[in-house]
Amino acid sequence: MTMRLATMSLLFATATLPALVQSRAIAQQPVQEPVAQAPFTFQKVMVPMRDGARLETVILRPTGQKGPLPILFQRTPYGVPDAAPAQVPGSWKSLVADGYIFVFQSMRGRFGSDGVFTLSTAVHPKDPKAVDEATDAYDATDWLIKNVRPNNGRVGMWGVSYPGFAAAVALAHPHPALKAVSPQAAWIDYWQNDDLHRNGALRLSYVADWVHSLQARKESLDDFPYDSVDTYDFFLRLGPVENLDQIYFKGSVPMATALIDHPNHDSFYTDQNWQKALGRTTVPTLNVAGFWDQEDPWGSWQIYAKQESNDPDHLNVMVAGPWAHGTWQGRADMLGHLPLGRDTGAEFREEIQTPFFRYWLHGTGTRPNFEARILQSGSNLWKNYASWPPKGAVPTSLYLHANGSLSFDGPGSGEGCRDYLSDPANPVPFRPRPISATYPRPEWRWWESEDQRFVDHRPDVLSWTSAPLTADLTVTGALSAQLMASTSGTDSDFIVKLIDVLPDNFETFDNAAPLGAYTRQLNGYQWPIAMEVRRGKFLASDTNPQPLVPGKVIAWDVPLRDHDHVFKAGHRIMVQVQSSWFPVIDRNPQTFVPNIARARPEDFVKATQKVCAGSRIILPVMK
Repeated sequence: MTMRLATMSLLFATATLPALVQSRAIAQQPVQEPVAQAPFTFQKVMVPMRDGARLETVILRPTGQKGPLPILFQRTPYGVPDAAPAQVPGSWKSLVADGYIFVFQSMRGRFGSDGVFTLSTAVHPKDPKAVDEATDAYDATDWLIKNVRPNNGRVGMWGVSYPGFAAAVALAHPHPALKAVSPQAAWIDYWQNDDLHRNGALRLSYVADWVHSLQARKESLDDFPYDSVDTYDFFLRLGPVENLDQIYFKGSVPMATALIDHPNHDSFYTDQNWQKALGRTTVPTLNVAGFWDQEDPWGSWQIYAKQESNDPDHLNVMVAGPWAHGTWQGRADMLGHLPLGRDTGAEFREEIQTPFFRYWLHGTGTRPNFEARILQSGSNLWKNYASWPPKGAVPTSLYLHANGSLSFDGPGSGEGCRDYLSDPANPVPFRPRPISATYPRPEWRWWESEDQRFVDHRPDVLSWTSAPLTADLTVTGALSAQLMASTSGTDSDFIVKLIDVLPDNFETFDNAAPLGAYTRQLNGYQWPIAMEVRRGKFLASDTNPQPLVPGKVIAWDVPLRDHDHVFKAGHRIMVQVQSSWFPVIDRNPQTFVPNIARARPEDFVKATQKVCAGSRIILPVMK
């Protein structure tokens, strides 16, 4: 499935299968059943922008609408509906019960819209002549209020992934009629984290799949034409990343070319950091993130933090849970192989999202009474926090010892290092092989919650494991790691994984029904809670990278993002460290070069990596 999963397909999917089953049942009946009235009327229009470009826009009005309703508006590069749904999509049901005019718009340069789609996230608040995604959102909102009648003068914007960014960026210059926004799995910085990099390390397979699908052709979402069922093999044979552009794209995917040309955190990226334009929070905002979001786990937290810094009217709130990318908009009773015990997606939509829009767009119901509402993993309980990060969490160090153990005790006198040989010709895969292409198969969605036993036997992956916990351990807030490490090369990556090891006699998941067929599979499951990469050349500066000194032990600070998780009594905590994560992250040659995308074959060398005494994970422990 393509990226439509995070937008239109995700919203319509719950309606499609029942409609198909119903149509087959009708065909088998000797007497034709009456056809139910369609829930929406359909209209497609071209909406003019300030520079004369016209954007393809679909308007779905509730059939038989009589009075004014608010408008719920989504802007997307993934295509708009070509017809009204035959029945109400399952993920819309609680919204439809309140009544909305649903509007979908193809972003500039995509499908039927005029212009060129650049993937740029830059805004220009001080330039009255500029045109960008924020001005397009403003102009479209202005047109909708004046032309889609009857409406009640209130517009809400929402979306997951790219539509989440498109909703969020409207906050840079909000239209007066914009009364509520829900950016879900949005982003702010292409270099720092989320879709295209992780702390400056290029997300290789995502450039080939996501960027290609958006820019190769205007009116399509084409999958990249791999010549192998295992993309691990394809990218290993590819060689330097620039070959992706020179051999396959040949300049037809401008963002891919730009990423190759800009390896450092220069103005190409910082000029696109649109959240710098955010001032006082004036529009109620429901930020949503998934702790296991394999695409955009970081940006929504940063948008929340930026808005929170100037939110005197308490309009800005945060919601997060044990979800992969956008899965809260569908049935969310599983996190990959791990059962959640109930449909947490329905809980989010019916108890949080719908009441949020109901209050701010209809003016009825109750105003959200939380600052951060988190579905805590491990306990599967909803938690309301008066602030995020919550007060009361104590930073606590969990140390990696030379004997492979993990404990809250500091390193002993004379404690040394553990080492492994990292070979760029045999990189550690990021999920079990064969690694299929990103979208056509479902494996991509769940890889961040995948059992890590598939690599823990490799000689180039080190593991540290605690004793079984004697009591629950709750960590709430920002997690991080600090490795005291060295490499025999002049550049290196270190990937750190914090893992919850389920007991060997694991039979139930807290608050869940009996597992049945899942029980045997989950015994000893190595459940990754947080995973991240840090690239050595950027330790001192992300704008002026420097080579590492071979053999010198230095501190590697590795941010592990925000989480809220309970390590249950009887579970063990594990940390894994490795130096490749392929091909989700490009290979570090382990020789310092100005641009890894243009590294020569001879630059790729084996390196001995050492992880030494004093290395630790810093956990925000709730007492």
